[in-house]
Amino acid sequence: MTTITIYSAVVCPFAHRSRLALLEKGVDFDLVEIDLQNKPAGFTDISPYGKVPVIKHGEQRVWESAIINEYLEETFSEPSLLPLEPILRAQARIWIDFANTRFVPAYSSLLRSSDSEQQKAAAEELRNHLRFIENEALAKLSGDGPYWFGKSISLLDLTYYPWFERWTTLEEYRSFQIPAELTYLQRWRQAVSQRESVREIANSKEFYLQRYARFAPVPM
Repeated sequence: MTTITIYSAVVCPFAHRSRLALLEKGVDFDLVEIDLQNKPAGFTDISPYGKVPVIKHGEQRVWESAIINEYLEETFSEPSLLPLEPILRAQARIWIDFANTRFVPAYSSLLRSSDSEQQKAAAEELRNHLRFIENEALAKLSGDGPYWFGKSISLLDLTYYPWFERWTTLEEYRSFQIPAELTYLQRWRQAVSQRESVREIANSKEFYLQRYARFAPVPM
């Protein structure tokens, strides 16, 4: 079988998603670490956007983490990381889109903004997103299991988790805590953090605090 090569960066949560998917699938892969502050010459020949992650599978390339993960799901069918039922697959794609278009931008805005009023607005937006995830997703879909779709890990869990591994940056630099009453979310985060795949490539709080400090300007 042709080996997968993934071009990744340890600080990048999007690349983190796809590394987790590869590990959960049990797919052998070669890892090429890219310094995003000093990209190698010719990198855009591999990654047209100049971003990570990108995978090479034989002569083919795929980029954008959500698309990479769906490609891996379709190419390596076992273990399945999406539900079989069409409506649940639709739900997975709805919530992956929510991550990409709402959750991640709010997280990034809160961390990166230097304006105190913008930070307040971003914090409120992110808090609302967390409540929405708690009430409209986890409370309705997870049932008795700790994961998004219950007892089985899915691409949806892997889509969100990298930002929660980095949550210490919001706690330290923006004094933003996950509300204690969001018990489904707290249970989910704890369960995913204990996955073998997650633990294999996990980084410490100190690692993220050091590397994300430059993304968190002091409020003005």
